[in-house]
Amino acid sequence: MLPSWENSFLKKPKNIDLKVVKKNSISSHNSYTWPLLIMILFLQIYYCINYFFISNLPLSLISISPQQFPSPNTSTHSVSNHNNNNNNNSSSSNLCLSGKVYVYDLPPMFNKELLDNCSSLDPWSPRYCDAVLNGGFGRKAATQLAEVVPESLAPAWYWTDQFMLEVIFHNRVLKHACRTLEPESATAFYIPFYAGLAVGRYLFTNHDNKARDSDCEMLLRWVQEQPFWKRSSGSDHFITLGRMVWDFRRSGENDWGSSFVYMEGMRNIQRLVIERSPWDPLDAGVPYPTGFHPRSDADVLEWQDYVSTHKRTSQFCFAGGTRGAFKNDFRGYLLSYCKNESDSCRVVDCSGTRCYNGASAILDMFLGSDFCLQPRGDTYTRRSVFDCIVAGSIPVFFWERTAYDQYEWFLPGEPTSYSVFIDNKAVKNGSVSIRNVLEKYSREEVSKMRERVINIIPQILYATPQEGLETIKDAFDVAIEGVLTRIKKQ
Repeated sequence: MLPSWENSFLKKPKNIDLKVVKKNSISSHNSYTWPLLIMILFLQIYYCINYFFISNLPLSLISISPQQFPSPNTSTHSVSNHNNNNNNNSSSSNLCLSGKVYVYDLPPMFNKELLDNCSSLDPWSPRYCDAVLNGGFGRKAATQLAEVVPESLAPAWYWTDQFMLEVIFHNRVLKHACRTLEPESATAFYIPFYAGLAVGRYLFTNHDNKARDSDCEMLLRWVQEQPFWKRSSGSDHFITLGRMVWDFRRSGENDWGSSFVYMEGMRNIQRLVIERSPWDPLDAGVPYPTGFHPRSDADVLEWQDYVSTHKRTSQFCFAGGTRGAFKNDFRGYLLSYCKNESDSCRVVDCSGTRCYNGASAILDMFLGSDFCLQPRGDTYTRRSVFDCIVAGSIPVFFWERTAYDQYEWFLPGEPTSYSVFIDNKAVKNGSVSIRNVLEKYSREEVSKMRERVINIIPQILYATPQEGLETIKDAFDVAIEGVLTRIKKQ
């Protein structure tokens, strides 16, 4: 049960007789007046000097910098050497400048039971039972990647499913430094519903709209009964959606997906989603999970150094499979183009399931190429964009919606500083050659762009420790800070 509001502080004060107060004050012994005034004067001088001294200390001498985003704490809120208990220590306000998060304890059917019944998540394959392992990171990939990544970093690599955002985020938020167990002190309320896993069970099979909407409707009925929902109508609530937002935007009776986003209870909820709608201000795009999950700051720095010095023998590359159902399939065009430009382009044909959750061949290809071609996927975005950036390769986009208006919290505001844009129509009609465009970039320009790409890497990763990295912000840190700031500004 959530604690009820107490109204004792609203009690009316007793009446005060001002005449009595004045009489008593005049009758006070005048002999105490001057010593008292002198003492007050000295106290004021002391506090002014103390304030001036502290406010002008260098930041390096202050133990908690106001610019530093909090390193996540433990779920029991224990005090570590550099973190403070967010419920019991007043200095937590310095750590959690954007506010605190309360996590709803949902009935297990909305999250835990979905993982327990992982074999039901995909009717054709048991892949999700591997995907949900290790807190949503999947199986370890060290053995398969032994010849591609440094031996010391191999344990930080997993076969991570691109749709595991909900599980990964839930595990992290439970141990976040700014999680509060007291809803009255919360800036935002997190709803840990695994909507993508729940809805995904019904997307590719012969299920009707009622089945696709049932879990979402039950979840909203539960949430709307909570007292802190009623206080705000959900405007200070947020959720993660581990599938493209279009899987939750069925507007017509015979359209694709669930109608979750259009349900009445979702009208005010902020949504962190791997592919957002550019026209919905409640959506915020967050990176697809990749396979690299660093264990420490040192892992991140070692990987950045590795990709910055790795030998790149190909000008550009492409990993993808054809989509026969698409008219004028652009990925099919790029496959043929790269095969014809084999002296400049490396290619991994992902037809079938060869590239499911990544492959050593893909990572090796990205590591060895200056540029990586990134067309739209089945929708405008694709996980490969982030696999490419993690490997220090410069992405080449053909649709602006693939990245530029999706991940504003995570990618630089100057697209040309880290990427190349070539209009897909110009490529298809033959008026532009991909190779000619890329050859115009000098080695100095390529080196500068790669440096910018490598600087992006930390903030698109999801770290292994549930408490987060020591000082480096990962994608979770950026996302939680972003949504808290949004809600606080409302």
